[in-house]
Amino acid sequence: MIKQTVWTAITLTAFFFSGCGQTAPTLDGTKGKNNFTDATEISGDTVTVNESGEGGGLGNSSADGFRSVYFDFGDYSISGTMQSKVSADAARAAQTSGKIKIEGNCDEFGTDEYNYALGLKRAKAVKDAMAAEGVQNGRMVIISYGESNPVCSSPTDSCYARNRRVDLRLAR
Repeated sequence: MIKQTVWTAITLTAFFFSGCGQTAPTLDGTKGKNNFTDATEISGDTVTVNESGEGGGLGNSSADGFRSVYFDFGDYSISGTMQSKVSADAARAAQTSGKIKIEGNCDEFGTDEYNYALGLKRAKAVKDAMAAEGVQNGRMVIISYGESNPVCSSPTDSCYARNRRVDLRLAR
């Protein structure tokens, strides 16, 4: 009886820890990141990002001449491909007056609290990068919408990728 109880406890513990120790897959079923390069294959949908950030369904949801900056799943660092967009946004900021609102957004995965915090980290990363390009900190304000401001609601990987973004616009 004791042997059976011990083996049952060991088996249940092994099942519990084996599930916790696995790397969570990305949305397309792979175990890596979906880095945005010139052409990224995502579960049969090709998401193409050119230097202007147009095409392939990612598009632009920023306003006032600014470009949206996109992020990998669960990440808030600005990729090399997106850095050129931040530079273009900083150049656009130099041509404007007034405050610039930097809005962090997330896909629907994760808790509300996690997505709010991730949206803030994404917005802060863009703000810091624009400050490094010469935009005055006092001209920029950040806000996080978390998952509450999606631009796409289809249950596809390319749609989720469009929601992992920072939008910029002039504060009104």
